[in-house]
Amino acid sequence: MFYKDERLALFIDGLSLYSSSRALEFNIDFKLLRSEFMRRGKLVKAFYYTAILENDEYSSMRPLVDWLDYNGFTTVTKPAREYIDSQGNRKVKGNMDIELTVDALELSDRLDHVVLFSGNGDFRKLVESLQRKGVRVSVVSTTHTQSPMISDELRRQADSFIELDQLKDIVGRPERQTPAMDQKHYVANREPLADSYQ
Repeated sequence: MFYKDERLALFIDGLSLYSSSRALEFNIDFKLLRSEFMRRGKLVKAFYYTAILENDEYSSMRPLVDWLDYNGFTTVTKPAREYIDSQGNRKVKGNMDIELTVDALELSDRLDHVVLFSGNGDFRKLVESLQRKGVRVSVVSTTHTQSPMISDELRRQADSFIELDQLKDIVGRPERQTPAMDQKHYVANREPLADSYQ
């Protein structure tokens, strides 16, 4: 439930949203996403959080972050850390939970409604804290995958749950005749940024 006069902010856990949309087999059109929530209320801010692997000559996340920066989003990034696990596999770690939590709590006095794009159960306490301040919280994730991508605790704590699969026709990027336009395609082909994430 949204009200036209409520002050609204989006807090997007980039990795969680990317994983959920890919599991549902569609790409997010961030211009449509922002427009949709501007239509639903008075959008104060739209934050996007991601860690970036800076060691590589070209980070696959950089085109998305740059596009978002120029198109109405506030991006919050930090360097991802690489490590080798006990089986010798290369892993990347870049948790943005603290940054998202601090920003949401700092802005809460100027908001009526927070929309959190994440299924991470660690955010349950943040949702509870925002609710105690009188802020309603909607959580966007999916249960329409083989195993749900939202923790049960987070879903129960939220004032409302928005199924990402039901937003597919509203904020999904249409299929094109050319190869799949995901991040790997843009890294490999270095196509113009203007088309990349609209």
